Amino acid sequence: MRGWLAALSLLLLASCDTSELYEQNVDLKDAGGQPYVWVVQEKPSFTFTITDTTQLYDVYFNIRNAADYGYYNLYVKHTLTAPDGRPVSMLLHEMRLLDAKTGEPLGSGSGDIFDHRILALPQQRFRQPGEYRLTLEQYMRQDALPGIMAVGVRVARHTTEP
Repeated sequence: MRGWLAALSLLLLASCDTSELYEQNVDLKDAGGQPYVWVVQEKPSFTFTITDTTQLYDVYFNIRNAADYGYYNLYVKHTLTAPDGRPVSMLLHEMRLLDAKTGEPLGSGSGDIFDHRILALPQQRFRQPGEYRLTLEQYMRQDALPGIMAVGVRVARHTTEP
């Protein structure tokens, strides 16, 4: 029930944002079906279409974690592939999910679930029209990373806010 309500609220929020081009999230589980575990072999890919190559875009990573996540940060490597199959960029990101000193969650949420929308690729220019693929992989020092519930990608037209 909780997952359904969260999905509905994300859908309602997304429908109000005219700059959004794409958003998709993937629930994580290990090979045995245990939920909320991001194993190093699991590399979610997200495919989105770019038609306007003159526009700048902001690419965000969505992270949902449980309160019992064991670290204050999360290392994620991305690989962005162009429509012609060539890699556009590969980068390692450190994302802070908790305050390192206090342990307080930095994302939005309530209870024991927290959501983070982290600007990963600001003002990204896509040089070719077509389908791009963005693949994420966890780069922590353990094979199975419990407490990461879902990851996702959001692509929006870059807007300058006053």
